Amino acid sequence: MNLNLNGKIILVSGGAKGIGGAIVKALAIENAFPIIIGRSETDNVKMLQEITDLGLKADYFTAELTLPDHCKNIIDAILTKYGRIDGLVNNAGVNDGVGLESGTYESFMESLHKNVVHYYLLAKYTLPSLKQSKGSILNIGSKTAETGQGGTSGYAASNGARNALTREWAVELLPFSIRVNAIIVAEAWTPLYEKWINSFEDRDAKLKNITDKIPFENRMTTVEEIANTAVFLLSDKSSHTTGQLIHVDGGYVHLDRALL
Repeated sequence: MNLNLNGKIILVSGGAKGIGGAIVKALAIENAFPIIIGRSETDNVKMLQEITDLGLKADYFTAELTLPDHCKNIIDAILTKYGRIDGLVNNAGVNDGVGLESGTYESFMESLHKNVVHYYLLAKYTLPSLKQSKGSILNIGSKTAETGQGGTSGYAASNGARNALTREWAVELLPFSIRVNAIIVAEAWTPLYEKWINSFEDRDAKLKNITDKIPFENRMTTVEEIANTAVFLLSDKSSHTTGQLIHVDGGYVHLDRALL
């Protein structure tokens, strides 16, 4: 299927690895022009090299998105170089374990800046360009907003806000034909997830305990599966889809627990 993404300039925060990296690759394969936004110059360059090694096109800009000024400056720089933006993928964030008991006011606010404040700022600063292109916004979220997890108040609160902002923006941006959707992730195999699994003494037993609870095929969601849904939602093949929270999770959140 031709998704009509040829030449579309789409920004991907946290686009150098994991889910963001998979979305960047999928966009490039569809002949879009993804722009990686991330804090690590080394990781950004590595991801760009992977794209160019495939004979595809992309670019990167390095920014620390927890700093509000960096959010504005990076969008200004992208517009100076390319003149337009056709889509935004808000993806950067980390499950940082700032809990109710363990956290402080300072750590909680830091978690919000890591995980949701830059979602708002990148959307705000790209909005004038998205109005011109009638582009779209895709937020990447987590099941923790709906299920809780324990010990991660900052991350859970941020993901609740991501879900709410998805629907709020979908309403606010209706007059401009800008679609806003979210992909909700449960158990996805990313570098951070693998690092966490490897921290257990019996990592195979821990992984099996988790995958046994995933209804569809008792396996982790791959980042490629998330990316494939992302490119569809960013394309005009989903032209009447907005305000949706799409769970790419093998049925983890919604299917009957009796299946287990």
